[in-house]
Amino acid sequence: MPQENNIGRLLVNVRIERGYIPVPNARVVIQSMDGSMEPLTYMTDSSGQTPEIELAAPPLVYSESPEDPQPYSEYIITVDADGYETSVVEGTEILPGELSIQAVPMQPLETGTEQVPPAISGSVIIIPEHTLYGDYPAKIPEAEVKPVPESGEIVLSRVVIPEYIIVHDGLPTDSSAPNYWVRYTDYIKNVASSEIYATWEDSTILANILVIMSFTLNRVYTEYYRSRGYDFTITSSTAYDQKFVYGRNIYENISYLVDQVFNNYLARPGVTQPIFTSYCDGQRATCSGLSQWGSKYLGDEGYSAIEIIRYYYGSDMYIATAEQISGVPASYPGYDLTIGSTGDKVRQLQQQLNRISQNYPAIPQLNADGIYGALTAESVRAFQKIFSLPQTGVTDFPTWYAISRIYVAVSRISEPGAY
Repeated sequence: MPQENNIGRLLVNVRIERGYIPVPNARVVIQSMDGSMEPLTYMTDSSGQTPEIELAAPPLVYSESPEDPQPYSEYIITVDADGYETSVVEGTEILPGELSIQAVPMQPLETGTEQVPPAISGSVIIIPEHTLYGDYPAKIPEAEVKPVPESGEIVLSRVVIPEYIIVHDGLPTDSSAPNYWVRYTDYIKNVASSEIYATWEDSTILANILVIMSFTLNRVYTEYYRSRGYDFTITSSTAYDQKFVYGRNIYENISYLVDQVFNNYLARPGVTQPIFTSYCDGQRATCSGLSQWGSKYLGDEGYSAIEIIRYYYGSDMYIATAEQISGVPASYPGYDLTIGSTGDKVRQLQQQLNRISQNYPAIPQLNADGIYGALTAESVRAFQKIFSLPQTGVTDFPTWYAISRIYVAVSRISEPGAY
């Protein structure tokens, strides 16, 4: 829906720290970082969500140029719930006209422990300045095609979309920095929300997402860090890799674009591995790859995503599709499932939705009969609403894989180090 230039929206998802288990009846308090507004209080529903909340944001024009003031407003979110430690997120970024989605992880209290104020107990996530606004190290130049190790834990003969990315939250040599296991699509959404502004044109956002994914999959394919003796896939350092911020908010439009193209990457003729697509902001740092601000201006001029990519990387760069996606029960059938569809794919979809609805009771339970009727469409629509997808009731490519990922997540209560 249209928004005024100085209004953004926020949706808070409250879940148990590990797994997709919502926390209903949690008390969510929202305050501005600068103290300019009275605190707002909301209670989460059965899906662990607040309603969409309108909040003040700077004018849209601030995200149009690197010389302008900070283009986002910042908020503090404090969450309390019976049986859980208090969680606090400081620095949630609200952009004008966009829906910001903030997940807040909750940690169950140990037996016999009483709730205490967040100043002395609980989880605190601090979101730093956005990379386009703050001061971060420039990327160290690298070749776009890497030698592939002859031996290692994994030797890939083709590009595979991994289930997880293991992110080292610091410099590669900093052994004290934590590693986070992050689902691949969640990682890409986090990086894109950290690296560019969601207010930009869709073609610019999509071009940057494709560059981010190809960069990531090159690290996966070439075992870049594992072949050097490290136990992670990629780092959060902008000097070596791309910015990942543990616990940060993402944006609905970025999220949906990632869901549409997550199995794509950038390739050149005769090169098997995803291209290592270097990029930079194009203002404080320049590089041989994509300029983020430059891509913004090209999108404003009507360039498509592939035209933006070829502007920076050459006319032989093309978008490839990975044939294999890890961590999902079955691949997309190749066509949308909708009212009137029948067969094993529909039955599998219904079974997965039934399992998810055990955690999210707003999703109606189904008779897994393999017939896509009105109730199946209603169940899909409820899922889409909870997980910020267009509420069509049709199981398209993004919805199929979102259902698959959430089904796997709720079926695995304990996952090591999962973010």
